[in-house]
This record gives sequence, C-alpha cells and structure tokens, in this order.
Amino acid sequence: MKTVLTAAIFSALAGAALADGHCAAGKTLTDGTLTIATGNPAYYPWVIDDAPESGQGFEAAVAYALAEEMGFAADAVTWVRTSFDEAIQPGAKNFDINMQQYSITEERDKVVDFSAPYYTAPQAVLTTETVMAAGGTSPTMDFLKELKWGVVASTTALPVVMEQIQPNQSPLVYDDNVNVTAAIQAGQIDAALFDLPTALYLSAVVVEGGAILGQFDPNAAEDPDQFGALMPEGSALKACVDAALAVMTENGRLAEIEAQWLQEATGVPLIK
Repeated sequence: MKTVLTAAIFSALAGAALADGHCAAGKTLTDGTLTIATGNPAYYPWVIDDAPESGQGFEAAVAYALAEEMGFAADAVTWVRTSFDEAIQPGAKNFDINMQQYSITEERDKVVDFSAPYYTAPQAVLTTETVMAAGGTSPTMDFLKELKWGVVASTTALPVVMEQIQPNQSPLVYDDNVNVTAAIQAGQIDAALFDLPTALYLSAVVVEGGAILGQFDPNAAEDPDQFGALMPEGSALKACVDAALAVMTENGRLAEIEAQWLQEATGVPLIK
C-alpha cells in the first residue's frame, strides 16, 4: 500500500509541475523547442520508414506524447540524428533528449543523464529456422547451453548470456549488430540476444530464414533491460522529462503506445 500511495502522490505532484507550463522553460537548447535525436537511420518498430517526424513507431510516438506532456506542440519538436556511440560519449550535445533504445546502465550514467525508463525490454533469441527446428516448440535452457552464441560488445547481451544461459562454449564478441547478423547468416554462430522488437525486425528483414526462438521474462530478471531517454550530463531538463513519464505511466499512455506499436511481439514463447 505504501508503494502505491507513494507512486500516486509522485504522479499527482508531477502532473501539477507540468500543468504550470514552466517545467521546461529555459531548459532546452532552443527556447520553446524540444530537440530530439534518433538514429541514422532509425529502424522499425521504433521509427517507421525512417521518418520520426511522422510520429509513427514506438519511440517516435513516445517522443511526441512526451513532448505534449511537457507542453510542446508537435510543430515545436525538432529532430536530429546521431550515431548510437556518438551520443553516449562525454561532451556537448546537439539534442535535448535522445531516444535510440539506450539501456540504462551505471557505466553510461557516469557521463550522460537518463530519464526514468519508458520501456522494459525482454531479451529475445535471434536464430534461424534451421536451429529453431532442432529446439522444438518449447526451447529449454539445456538446449540454449548447447548453442554457439554471438554478442555485441557494447550491449547488455554479454552478461545475460554468461549469467543466465551459461553456454558450454564461450560466446564470440562482435563490434555491432551487422557483424552478428552476418555471422548468424554464415552459420558461424547459432544465436544472439537482442531486445525483442529489434530481434523481430532482424528476423523479418535482415537474416534470411531468421526466426525468434523465444524470449526471457523481463519481470523475472534481477536487472531487466530498461530504456531511458538520454540527456547531456547534468541536464536541467531531466526532472521535467521524468515528471512527464510519471504522468504517462500513471494514466496508461505509455502502455497504450506500447500495445499499438509492439503488439506483434506477443506470441513469442517464454524461455523457462
């Protein structure tokens, strides 16, 4: 009861803070404008057709809902592009917030600021139809241990593979998603971990004969992979962003957007 009451009080206070219209005043790069960064390119299902200004796709939709909650009209939102790695480096930024599936980690939080989470991503196993056929319809941990794994060094996949799956062979480490998916395609590895929406995209568009073997329950994880809006270190906008997200969580807006743009993720079996 205490936790629920605390959440309700915080949401009410957040709503009051936003209602006065001064939450973001003087705290953005350009007064009266919210500058949001995304990837170059930005991919489905986060952004549809690489056009964030359309508001189509999960992160694009969250961005406009967040901007609205903070008092910015749609035409007061400006989009810029950054690479994934560029944005998490120390130094000046060309954006107020960056939404590019950034997992909130202690190491990154030392050089940039993160908002409260806007999405808790289950980890999913990207593989091929051939490997999936060998695992059956209900993949087990024993089967996963036998696979040859690949991971991207800069993501949170490596600790998940090593701590949760504990494969019999050491995973191969790659620089980026392109090299991992190429390794799956070439048969050099059997599987790799990605957040579920990314795995869905890769299996449908990038990996020929790609398939999703299963997903891990994010609620069962001790340290679930949560995405936050990235901001420059010491951003004066952080409290305003967090307040807006608290309201969107409490009133169900975030859940509605997730259901609309990530609903196809349902149906991927849980790995037990």
